[in-house]
Amino acid sequence: MKDCIIIGKGPAGLSAALYVRRAGFTPLVIGRDSGALGQSHRIENYFGLEQPISGDELFRRGLAQVERLGIEVISDEVVSVRETNGFRVSTAAGRIASARTILLATGKSRNLPKNFNAQEFLGRGVSQCAQCDGFLMRNRAIAVIGSGDHAVAELSHLRQLTDNLTLFTNGETITTDRFPKNLPIVTERITELYADDLGMLGGIRTEHGDYPIEGAFLAQGIASGSDFAIRIGAIMDGENIKVDRNYQTNVPGLFAAGDCIGGILQISKAVSDGAIAGLSINEYLRSLPEGKE
Repeated sequence: MKDCIIIGKGPAGLSAALYVRRAGFTPLVIGRDSGALGQSHRIENYFGLEQPISGDELFRRGLAQVERLGIEVISDEVVSVRETNGFRVSTAAGRIASARTILLATGKSRNLPKNFNAQEFLGRGVSQCAQCDGFLMRNRAIAVIGSGDHAVAELSHLRQLTDNLTLFTNGETITTDRFPKNLPIVTERITELYADDLGMLGGIRTEHGDYPIEGAFLAQGIASGSDFAIRIGAIMDGENIKVDRNYQTNVPGLFAAGDCIGGILQISKAVSDGAIAGLSINEYLRSLPEGKE
């Protein structure tokens, strides 16, 4: 079991890993890519840069610094985080890892789909968490909206609750081969959700027809820190994960840092968050009965 699994390998996650490792603990960093940092073509407002630098180059340097300390970094997508005698993390590639603490450093949460009215039906048949709300939809006609491993994870939970499942890709290209072979898949672009006589979700309307649906779970893109936090029972502040001054959530051992907790979306702030979170994780680990001194 690792001392800490850090989900996200941007500035917040990698900075936290440095502090956790230097304290003598064993962190594991899991992240699919460089996130928002890698999308920055020119960085000029970060301390210590004599000349502008690309986000990819800054990420490469940070990753090299972490790996020089022997910290394990895995390029993979986390699809599930569960609280079981510590925490258990599962990835899209089938990896499973356990740790005494978790740091969510996944960046900003995903936005709701913009091409149809998902917001209108949140809490009225539309959910962003199958583990949270799936039981309420048992034995009903359920849709999962997505096209990648995040959608696979939601489907795996819902298949235990109903035989009437349909995947809607909303016109997106399927990016995984892990969907069940007998799963009905609608590839048409969604135009709107419509209500039943009671004002609850009644179905999904696409470019080519209507599909009666009683529950829909949004799983486009990759799972965010907010998705994991909600499933474990962490308190949210709007779209942001709520943390205390030690960057710990209301769930003991679950920490969050960087863009996913709100504030200015700047590298300097993410690095600071990661440093403070890393120090707080060290103190938390030392407070455990089996903690290292």
